[in-house]
Amino acid sequence: MNIFLRLKTVGVSWSLRFVGLLSVAFLVLIISYIGAYQYFKDVETDRAESRLSLYESTLSAALEQFQHVPFMLAHDTFVIAGAEGHGRDLLNIRLAEFADQARLDAIYLMDMQGLTIATSNWNAELTFLGQNYGFRPYFQQAASGERGSFFAVGATTSRPGYFIAEPVRSITDDIIGVIAIKVNLTNLTDAWSSGGESVFVSNADGIVILASEPAWRYRAIGPLNEKRRQSIIAARQFGDEPLAEMNWDNYNRGTVNLDGRSYLHVETSINRAYWTLHYLANIVRVTERAGVFVASFAAVMLLSLAIAIFQRSQRIRIALESSQAERRTLRRMNSELEQEIEDRRKAERRLSNAQQELAAASRLAVLGQLSASVTHELGQPIAAMRNYLTAAEFDEVGDPTGIFVRLGRIATRMESITKQLKFFASPSERRLVEVDLRRLVEGAEVLLGPDFKSLGITVHVNIPSNPVIVKGNRLRLEQVLVNLVRNSIDATAEMDDRVIWIEISSGADMACVSVGDNGHGLSGQATEQLLEPFHTTRASGQGMGLGLAISSAIINEHNGTLSANNREGGGAIFTMQIPLNRSDGVE
Repeated sequence: MNIFLRLKTVGVSWSLRFVGLLSVAFLVLIISYIGAYQYFKDVETDRAESRLSLYESTLSAALEQFQHVPFMLAHDTFVIAGAEGHGRDLLNIRLAEFADQARLDAIYLMDMQGLTIATSNWNAELTFLGQNYGFRPYFQQAASGERGSFFAVGATTSRPGYFIAEPVRSITDDIIGVIAIKVNLTNLTDAWSSGGESVFVSNADGIVILASEPAWRYRAIGPLNEKRRQSIIAARQFGDEPLAEMNWDNYNRGTVNLDGRSYLHVETSINRAYWTLHYLANIVRVTERAGVFVASFAAVMLLSLAIAIFQRSQRIRIALESSQAERRTLRRMNSELEQEIEDRRKAERRLSNAQQELAAASRLAVLGQLSASVTHELGQPIAAMRNYLTAAEFDEVGDPTGIFVRLGRIATRMESITKQLKFFASPSERRLVEVDLRRLVEGAEVLLGPDFKSLGITVHVNIPSNPVIVKGNRLRLEQVLVNLVRNSIDATAEMDDRVIWIEISSGADMACVSVGDNGHGLSGQATEQLLEPFHTTRASGQGMGLGLAISSAIINEHNGTLSANNREGGGAIFTMQIPLNRSDGVE
């Protein structure tokens, strides 16, 4: 009876705790949703700012592309002659050719009253010829001697464009006309629309001039005072557009409501034109991702709760069954059995742990050697690739084709190095072909040439005019040469005048490749010690000590030898000797 009363008391206590647990879980879910919403909002905002930066660069580039054209045309002798009343028919043809080559909507010349006297579209149905644009601000600015720029809907064609104008001066420096170009920016808005982006540009008056959504164009993002509206109408900037205000509610920093939909909003200034570029990201994506996160979190909590309830019920059932058994005998037998089981489990766990530790130690040892080797061998092509990328970044006028070809070779080399991992398992399976040792120097110069130039290292190369043919693997032999040259670069780091010598020679049966330098020398170390894995004379973190060990292993695969000696006059010289192959053909 007592056991049932105790179980009932425990059940009531568990129910109360269950209700409290649900309350806490609900509060945790609310807090989790708020945190997830803010996190995903920040993620989407960062993405929106990245997209905004891309579109800002594109728009700025489009505006900058033609800034120089009006200035050049204003100094063209044909344009000056046309402004003075000479050769206008020929000028029409010339302007049409310029506009076609530059892909401009129009190029046109106006007199001092704003009347168009020559134009690239002289023979079009909607020609500017004979039209007067003296009311346009860009004409008025240029007529006063300054550069004029203006975005407007064309008064003749009704097509929007960005106008840039320059004054045309006579030989006496008097202003005799205005030359203007019209740039079509609709290709940008078409790209925004096709990409599914929500982007628009507003001018200094807050009027949308470019937009991915056609319905947003020529609408004001804020109240437009009547004086400014009349000024815009007088300049006929937007034709007959009513310039209605957008349904735009900037109700929170970084969030806007436009036409009944909520967006994340970021913006940036286009300084040249005094425009503002706006980028809108749908905030629904933020709420969806936050909802998915909270739903997943709730599922985990419910699963954990179900497991806890199940375990609780199991404990109650076991307690009830235990109370109905013979407690004394059962406890004694259970105690003995549990002790035996526990002892056996402990022994099994000790054995299992020992086996796992032994296996893990073996795997880590192999993995450590393998990863250190690959890291060391990939270091050279990665460093060379970084140097070529830096050169390509700053080479604004040169032809980068050569750099891209070298980068392609380096990428091929890196791919080949990763395929060399079986070197630790079965190096004897490599296919050997005929190799001209002179080509090793070419490969080394591709990888290390930028280092020579940037570090001011003088390299003397002495190679024979005839091929020096050996039987081997060209990539691995080139790997050895690169390692030796890299060691020489490091050895000469403290020298004022850094010099490296590379020489290839051949005897009756052996070919020799030697790399010397004027560095600090071998410091009394024997060749065998230098070739040991992980032995290095450099500071901690600056080398792994694998270069010479790997190089020695590669030369041994080719039935050759690698030796090191101090060089006469200071420094060290490393020499690899490989048996010659007298058959024809070179890899």
